[in-house]
Amino acid sequence: MPGTFVSIYVLAFDLDDRDQPVRAFEPRPAATEKAAIKEAEDLDERHAGVVVWKREGDPVVGEEGEPEIVFRSGMIGDFA
Repeated sequence: MPGTFVSIYVLAFDLDDRDQPVRAFEPRPAATEKAAIKEAEDLDERHAGVVVWKREGDPVVGEEGEPEIVFRSGMIGDFA
C-alpha cells in the first residue's frame, strides 16, 4: 500500500530469579529481516530467548499494525 512502511525489531530475553523471561535490552530496530534474523541467531547463543518481529505502519493516519513474528527461539516474554 502506498505510504506504508515496515518496522523490524530484535529483542533478547534473559531469565529472572523465578525463571521468567525478562527483556535483556530495549527493542533494537533492524534495517532488513535478513539482518534482524542474523543478529537474533547470534544473540540466541547468549540469551534465554530471542524474537524478531515486524509491523506495518501508515504515517498518514498514524496507525501501526499488529506485530508479526518473523523469528523466535527459546523463552520469550512480552515484546510489543
